[in-house]
Amino acid sequence: MIYDVIIIGGGPAGLSAALILARCRRRVVVIDSGKPRNAVVRTFHGYLGRDGTGPAELLRDGRAELAKYEVEVLDDLVVHAECSGKSAEHAEETRFSIVTQTGRTFLTRKLLLATGTRDELPPFEGLRECYGISVHHCPYCDGWERRDQHLLAYGENPNSAIGLAELLRGWSKQVTVLTHGQAVNNEQQQRLHRSGLALQTQPIERLLHTDGQLQAIQLQATEPLAADALFFNSSQRPQSELSITLGCEMANEFITRTGRRQTTNVPGLFLAGDADGEVQFVIVAAGEGATAAVAINRELQAEDLHR
Repeated sequence: MIYDVIIIGGGPAGLSAALILARCRRRVVVIDSGKPRNAVVRTFHGYLGRDGTGPAELLRDGRAELAKYEVEVLDDLVVHAECSGKSAEHAEETRFSIVTQTGRTFLTRKLLLATGTRDELPPFEGLRECYGISVHHCPYCDGWERRDQHLLAYGENPNSAIGLAELLRGWSKQVTVLTHGQAVNNEQQQRLHRSGLALQTQPIERLLHTDGQLQAIQLQATEPLAADALFFNSSQRPQSELSITLGCEMANEFITRTGRRQTTNVPGLFLAGDADGEVQFVIVAAGEGATAAVAINRELQAEDLHR
């Protein structure tokens, strides 16, 4: 049996694409590893009509909607994917083969990667316990809830920390830049002064918290610095390595889109969600999933007509 579309990743992007494709009467299967990027987040924001919804609630509701269309959603991990060439009967049609961790093999005409990305958390004691509660990476997602509080901004280098702090000034006038032992130059000092930002260059030892709520941050050789929340700017990596084995063009470890319709350089392979390293909102991921679904359906229609 050959599916019309296999979607790898069952987050907002993947489920949204599956819904549109199911309504186009396409045979679709969604394969999800069950490790969403926002698993530790209590609620997400900025999604019109669902602001403040829990991520697990959104995914549960999405799966329930897909069940009405008899879309298969499998809890499994794709361990191998490859373009298996063209259809033997129709040279213009693409084919992909998928193998999962449980040993199942699937064939499909089109493939959508909606595997997302993962954040590399700073290696500070206590940070993981606070992540998703009082430690955040996206001011647009969590800045409102931390408005007018004392906020800390950490980056892998002074420029990234200062840039994040400048953004956070839109939500609070009390923002402190943490450079974790790295000195700042004259130009960076001027940026701090212009923006009214405080600075701490001492190395970070640990986060002091109560049940994940940040109370203070312990810096080397100083008294604890009281604060309400920490925002960080650090490296991100794709959640899955499948894009590399499939031959996708990459830029800074993210998949490169080749067109407005979520296409990649690999014919028949599409992309939706955070794996492109662009704006990483739940609502944007869902929108990209819908956009990809329309593009996929158009390609399938063209192939069907050519037959």
